[in-house]
Amino acid sequence: MEILKTGVKRFDDAIGGGILEDSVMLIIYDTYSLGWTLGAKILQNRIAEGDFGVIINSVLPLSSLSMELKIANFDIHEAARTGDLGIIDVFASFNEIQYTEPFVYYTNMDTSTFLPKFIALYRRMLNEMIRDRRPVGLAVTMDGLAFLLGEEQYIRILQKNVAIKETARIKESRKRPLNIFLVNRDRVSRRFISWLALYSQYIIEFYSLEEGNEEKMVVRKSPLPEFEPKTYKFRLKKGELLIL
Repeated sequence: MEILKTGVKRFDDAIGGGILEDSVMLIIYDTYSLGWTLGAKILQNRIAEGDFGVIINSVLPLSSLSMELKIANFDIHEAARTGDLGIIDVFASFNEIQYTEPFVYYTNMDTSTFLPKFIALYRRMLNEMIRDRRPVGLAVTMDGLAFLLGEEQYIRILQKNVAIKETARIKESRKRPLNIFLVNRDRVSRRFISWLALYSQYIIEFYSLEEGNEEKMVVRKSPLPEFEPKTYKFRLKKGELLIL
Protein backbone atom coordinates (compact mmCIF):
# COMPACT_ATOMS: atom_id res chain seq x y z
CA MET A 1 0.00 0.00 0.00
CA GLU A 2 1.11 3.56 -0.71
CA ILE A 3 2.14 5.77 2.23
CA LEU A 4 0.64 9.25 1.85
CA LYS A 5 1.96 12.41 3.47
CA THR A 6 -0.29 14.54 5.67
CA GLY A 7 1.47 17.79 4.75
CA VAL A 8 2.47 18.28 8.40
CA LYS A 9 6.04 16.98 8.46
CA ARG A 10 6.42 16.79 12.23
CA PHE A 11 3.22 14.76 12.42
CA ASP A 12 4.29 12.46 9.58
CA ASP A 13 7.47 11.74 11.54
CA ALA A 14 5.44 11.10 14.70
CA ILE A 15 3.28 8.42 13.04
CA GLY A 16 6.18 6.65 11.36
CA GLY A 17 6.24 8.31 7.95
CA GLY A 18 2.68 9.05 6.84
CA ILE A 19 -0.77 7.55 6.37
CA LEU A 20 -1.38 4.25 4.65
CA GLU A 21 -4.05 4.40 1.97
CA ASP A 22 -7.35 2.72 2.88
CA SER A 23 -6.71 3.42 6.58
CA VAL A 24 -8.65 5.18 9.35
CA MET A 25 -7.25 7.83 11.66
CA LEU A 26 -9.06 8.42 14.96
CA ILE A 27 -8.54 11.84 16.57
CA ILE A 28 -9.82 12.00 20.15
CA TYR A 29 -10.06 15.31 22.01
CA ASP A 30 -11.99 17.02 24.80
CA THR A 31 -14.42 19.93 25.08
CA TYR A 32 -11.83 22.72 25.11
CA SER A 33 -9.30 21.12 22.78
CA LEU A 34 -8.41 22.34 19.30
CA GLY A 35 -6.88 18.98 18.42
CA TRP A 36 -9.67 18.39 15.90
CA THR A 37 -8.00 21.00 13.68
CA LEU A 38 -5.34 18.41 12.86
CA GLY A 39 -7.97 16.47 10.91
CA ALA A 40 -9.06 19.59 9.05
CA LYS A 41 -5.46 20.45 8.18
CA ILE A 42 -4.73 16.94 6.87
CA LEU A 43 -7.86 17.14 4.70
CA GLN A 44 -6.84 20.55 3.39
CA ASN A 45 -3.31 19.38 2.59
CA ARG A 46 -4.48 16.20 0.84
CA ILE A 47 -6.84 18.29 -1.32
CA ALA A 48 -3.80 20.37 -2.32
CA GLU A 49 -2.15 17.10 -3.43
CA GLY A 50 -5.06 16.33 -5.77
CA ASP A 51 -7.36 14.26 -3.54
CA PHE A 52 -11.07 14.97 -3.09
CA GLY A 53 -12.38 16.05 0.32
CA VAL A 54 -15.56 14.53 1.74
CA ILE A 55 -16.90 16.04 4.97
CA ILE A 56 -19.54 13.95 6.76
CA ASN A 57 -21.32 16.56 8.85
CA SER A 58 -23.63 15.45 11.67
CA VAL A 59 -23.38 18.29 14.19
CA LEU A 60 -23.72 21.78 12.70
CA PRO A 61 -25.59 23.84 10.12
CA LEU A 62 -23.45 24.67 7.09
CA SER A 63 -22.92 28.29 8.18
CA SER A 64 -21.60 27.23 11.60
CA LEU A 65 -19.47 24.43 10.13
CA SER A 66 -17.85 26.94 7.79
CA MET A 67 -16.98 29.26 10.68
CA GLU A 68 -15.54 26.41 12.78
CA LEU A 69 -13.22 25.22 10.02
CA LYS A 70 -11.90 28.73 9.41
CA ILE A 71 -10.13 28.34 12.78
CA ALA A 72 -7.76 26.05 10.85
CA ASN A 73 -7.64 28.44 7.85
CA PHE A 74 -9.80 26.01 5.88
CA ASP A 75 -12.38 27.69 3.64
CA ILE A 76 -14.86 24.99 2.64
CA HIS A 77 -16.65 27.24 0.14
CA GLU A 78 -13.40 27.96 -1.68
CA ALA A 79 -12.53 24.25 -1.82
CA ALA A 80 -16.04 23.48 -3.08
CA ARG A 81 -15.92 26.19 -5.76
CA THR A 82 -12.85 24.55 -7.28
CA GLY A 83 -14.63 21.18 -7.33
CA ASP A 84 -12.39 19.63 -4.67
CA LEU A 85 -14.83 19.20 -1.77
CA GLY A 86 -18.28 17.80 -1.10
CA ILE A 87 -20.34 17.53 2.08
CA ILE A 88 -22.62 14.65 3.00
CA ASP A 89 -24.86 16.59 5.35
CA VAL A 90 -26.42 14.21 7.87
CA PHE A 91 -27.36 17.15 10.10
CA ALA A 92 -29.39 18.74 7.30
CA SER A 93 -30.91 15.36 6.39
CA PHE A 94 -32.19 14.74 9.92
CA ASN A 95 -33.35 18.33 10.47
CA GLU A 96 -34.90 18.89 7.03
CA ILE A 97 -32.67 21.81 6.07
CA GLN A 98 -32.56 22.45 2.33
CA TYR A 99 -29.50 24.01 0.73
CA THR A 100 -29.00 25.29 -2.81
CA GLU A 101 -25.22 24.67 -2.85
CA PRO A 102 -24.55 21.81 -5.31
CA PHE A 103 -21.68 20.40 -3.21
CA VAL A 104 -23.99 19.69 -0.23
CA TYR A 105 -25.62 16.26 -0.45
CA TYR A 106 -28.64 15.50 1.74
CA THR A 107 -31.92 13.63 1.76
CA ASN A 108 -34.68 12.81 4.21
CA MET A 109 -33.36 10.13 6.56
CA ASP A 110 -33.89 8.71 10.02
CA THR A 111 -32.30 6.02 12.17
CA SER A 112 -33.92 3.16 10.24
CA THR A 113 -32.89 4.42 6.78
CA PHE A 114 -29.52 5.99 7.59
CA LEU A 115 -27.08 3.46 6.10
CA PRO A 116 -28.73 2.81 2.70
CA LYS A 117 -29.44 6.51 2.19
CA PHE A 118 -25.94 7.49 3.29
CA ILE A 119 -24.42 5.00 0.83
CA ALA A 120 -26.69 6.31 -1.94
CA LEU A 121 -25.53 9.89 -1.29
CA TYR A 122 -21.89 8.82 -1.30
CA ARG A 123 -22.31 6.86 -4.54
CA ARG A 124 -23.94 9.89 -6.17
CA MET A 125 -21.06 12.10 -5.03
CA LEU A 126 -18.61 9.48 -6.30
CA ASN A 127 -20.16 9.59 -9.78
CA GLU A 128 -20.75 13.35 -9.94
CA MET A 129 -17.71 14.85 -8.19
CA ILE A 130 -15.06 12.41 -6.96
CA ARG A 131 -14.75 10.26 -10.09
CA ASP A 132 -11.18 8.87 -10.28
CA ARG A 133 -9.69 10.90 -7.42
CA ARG A 134 -8.86 9.59 -3.98
CA PRO A 135 -11.60 10.46 -1.45
CA VAL A 136 -10.42 11.73 1.94
CA GLY A 137 -13.26 11.64 4.45
CA LEU A 138 -13.49 13.79 7.58
CA ALA A 139 -16.27 12.79 10.00
CA VAL A 140 -17.48 15.87 11.87
CA THR A 141 -18.12 14.18 14.22
CA MET A 142 -18.42 10.54 15.35
CA ASP A 143 -20.01 11.66 18.61
CA GLY A 144 -22.56 13.56 16.53
CA LEU A 145 -23.48 10.36 14.68
CA ALA A 146 -23.69 8.50 18.01
CA PHE A 147 -26.08 11.18 19.31
CA LEU A 148 -28.35 11.03 16.27
CA LEU A 149 -28.40 7.25 15.89
CA GLY A 150 -27.57 5.94 19.36
CA GLU A 151 -24.22 4.42 20.27
CA GLU A 152 -25.29 0.78 19.97
CA GLN A 153 -27.03 1.36 16.66
CA TYR A 154 -24.08 3.25 15.23
CA ILE A 155 -21.59 0.55 16.27
CA ARG A 156 -23.64 -1.93 14.23
CA ILE A 157 -23.76 0.52 11.31
CA LEU A 158 -20.01 1.01 11.55
CA GLN A 159 -19.41 -2.74 11.43
CA LYS A 160 -21.64 -3.06 8.38
CA ASN A 161 -19.90 -0.14 6.70
CA VAL A 162 -16.51 -1.76 7.33
CA ALA A 163 -17.77 -4.89 5.54
CA ILE A 164 -19.08 -2.80 2.62
CA LYS A 165 -15.73 -1.02 2.38
CA GLU A 166 -13.87 -4.36 2.31
CA THR A 167 -16.10 -5.62 -0.49
CA ALA A 168 -15.42 -2.44 -2.47
CA ARG A 169 -11.69 -2.90 -1.96
CA ILE A 170 -11.88 -6.40 -3.42
CA LYS A 171 -14.17 -5.62 -6.35
CA GLU A 172 -13.36 -2.03 -7.35
CA SER A 173 -10.22 -0.80 -9.07
CA ARG A 174 -9.86 2.78 -7.88
CA LYS A 175 -7.77 4.89 -5.52
CA ARG A 176 -8.36 3.77 -1.96
CA PRO A 177 -9.74 6.32 0.50
CA LEU A 178 -8.44 7.83 3.71
CA ASN A 179 -10.85 8.34 6.62
CA ILE A 180 -10.42 10.66 9.58
CA PHE A 181 -12.76 10.22 12.55
CA LEU A 182 -13.15 13.15 14.95
CA VAL A 183 -14.63 12.30 18.36
CA ASN A 184 -15.08 14.39 21.50
CA ARG A 185 -14.51 12.01 24.41
CA ASP A 186 -16.70 14.15 26.69
CA ARG A 187 -19.80 13.36 24.60
CA VAL A 188 -19.61 9.55 24.32
CA SER A 189 -18.93 6.51 26.47
CA ARG A 190 -15.53 4.82 26.83
CA ARG A 191 -17.07 1.73 25.26
CA PHE A 192 -17.97 3.67 22.11
CA ILE A 193 -14.42 5.02 21.83
CA SER A 194 -13.10 1.48 22.31
CA TRP A 195 -15.11 0.29 19.28
CA LEU A 196 -13.86 3.22 17.19
CA ALA A 197 -10.28 2.40 18.23
CA LEU A 198 -10.74 -1.18 17.04
CA TYR A 199 -11.47 -0.02 13.50
CA SER A 200 -8.74 2.65 13.42
CA GLN A 201 -5.17 2.11 12.27
CA TYR A 202 -4.01 5.43 13.74
CA ILE A 203 -5.02 6.84 17.11
CA ILE A 204 -4.16 10.38 18.25
CA GLU A 205 -5.37 11.83 21.55
CA PHE A 206 -5.41 15.47 22.66
CA TYR A 207 -5.77 16.84 26.19
CA SER A 208 -6.40 20.53 26.77
CA LEU A 209 -4.60 22.04 29.75
CA GLU A 210 -6.12 24.30 32.41
CA GLU A 211 -3.48 26.97 31.87
CA GLY A 212 -1.60 28.15 28.81
CA ASN A 213 -2.33 27.69 25.11
CA GLU A 214 -0.55 24.36 24.61
CA GLU A 215 -2.16 20.92 24.62
CA LYS A 216 -0.79 17.44 25.18
CA MET A 217 -0.86 15.26 22.06
CA VAL A 218 -0.38 11.51 22.51
CA VAL A 219 0.30 9.45 19.39
CA ARG A 220 -0.91 6.00 20.50
CA LYS A 221 -1.11 3.83 17.42
CA SER A 222 0.23 3.52 13.88
CA PRO A 223 0.72 0.42 11.70
CA LEU A 224 4.09 1.61 10.34
CA PRO A 225 7.27 -0.15 11.53
CA GLU A 226 9.12 3.11 12.26
CA PHE A 227 6.44 4.22 14.73
CA GLU A 228 7.02 4.56 18.47
CA PRO A 229 4.28 5.83 20.85
CA LYS A 230 5.21 9.26 22.12
CA THR A 231 3.80 12.41 23.74
CA TYR A 232 4.14 15.84 22.16
CA LYS A 233 3.07 19.41 22.78
CA PHE A 234 0.46 20.79 20.38
CA ARG A 235 -0.51 24.37 19.65
CA LEU A 236 -2.63 26.18 17.06
CA LYS A 237 -1.20 29.60 16.17
CA LYS A 238 -2.92 31.82 13.59
CA GLY A 239 -4.44 28.78 11.89
CA GLU A 240 -1.16 26.85 11.70
CA LEU A 241 -0.29 23.72 13.69
CA LEU A 242 2.77 23.57 15.91
CA ILE A 243 3.89 20.14 17.19
CA LEU A 244 6.81 20.17 19.62
